[in-house]
Amino acid sequence: MNNQRRSDRAHCTASAPPTLGELSTLPHHDRAAPVDGVDAEILLALTAHPRATTIAIAEAVGISRNTAHARIASLEERGVLGSFERRVDPAATGCPLTAFITTRVVQRLLDEVAAHLAEIPEVLQVHGLSGAADLLVHVVAADADDLYRIAGMVLAIPGVERTDTALVMRELVGYRIAPLLERRRAPGPR
Repeated sequence: MNNQRRSDRAHCTASAPPTLGELSTLPHHDRAAPVDGVDAEILLALTAHPRATTIAIAEAVGISRNTAHARIASLEERGVLGSFERRVDPAATGCPLTAFITTRVVQRLLDEVAAHLAEIPEVLQVHGLSGAADLLVHVVAADADDLYRIAGMVLAIPGVERTDTALVMRELVGYRIAPLLERRRAPGPR
């Protein structure tokens, strides 16, 4: 069985890299154009005051209301502005524990594994990785027993070969984007 797994992995990873045409089918947030200085200013204003009106954003950035409105709409259309979900603390849903499950999968079953992971409510996000592990699965749980249940669900997915679970003991640097936006900020008055 172990030889079969190695064979599956070797066969699937030997495929050619995606073509430019295939890359163009990636979700829009994977290929969003970089923001310019004015967009960065708008995003910084929204980061500081997420509920601000378009007029307040326009005044903070020093642009007209119509320009602010058009640019915010463009940021949304391009996938630069993500969903509101990221702002909701999972602890408020009864899931105060956070963990990351590194997962090794049979490559030819990657899409099926991802579909199964998407059906588990406690799975917040899944990243494809290079290296020994194939996926990094971000999960939340109510307690240690619940985390054990969730990790078992992940391991039971057809195509999952191995998992390792790491419990987050403490968040040292929270999610942030402002430092990157600061670097793109527009210089001087508009």
